[in-house]
Amino acid sequence: MEIPASAALWFLPFVLPICFYVAFTDMREMRIKNHAVVTLAAVFLVVGFFVLPPWASEWSVGAIGPLTISLPVYAWQLLHLVVVLVIGFLLSAGGAVGAGDAKFAAAAAPFIWTGDLRLLLAIFAAAILGAFTAHRIGKYTALRRFAPDWISWDRGKLFPMGLALAGTLSIYLILGAFSGS
Repeated sequence: MEIPASAALWFLPFVLPICFYVAFTDMREMRIKNHAVVTLAAVFLVVGFFVLPPWASEWSVGAIGPLTISLPVYAWQLLHLVVVLVIGFLLSAGGAVGAGDAKFAAAAAPFIWTGDLRLLLAIFAAAILGAFTAHRIGKYTALRRFAPDWISWDRGKLFPMGLALAGTLSIYLILGAFSGS
């Protein structure tokens, strides 16, 4: 994995409670709250500034179209937020994803290293399958009695994707803490 293990370790205690909250509120209310998304982005802005200090790390060279740009790792990671937010906005406008899901994905994007994208997609696929299966088992069994008022139980084919998105970010950072660079 390309994410530095030290960075993943620093991010984990701040990100895991937010991910738990996002998964819980999305199952309960079928919405990802804006304050959770803003808090997640703020965690990267503040903690990332000290974990990946722009003044102390080597600058990475990357290309944006025909332009070659050299930026600190911190800035490149923040650029992920902008790119994913634009893509998420377009997908949300087209009805492909929920607005909360798009905003959460954008806020989570700075935590993901581009070299780990293939691994992240595998984690996301597994998280979707696991979250969907667990949610449907809960929906159609006696487990539903633990939270009978959750809106996600009665939304037909709709699924609280925040459960899978939050699980994906959590698993990625946990794996990064153990096997990061």
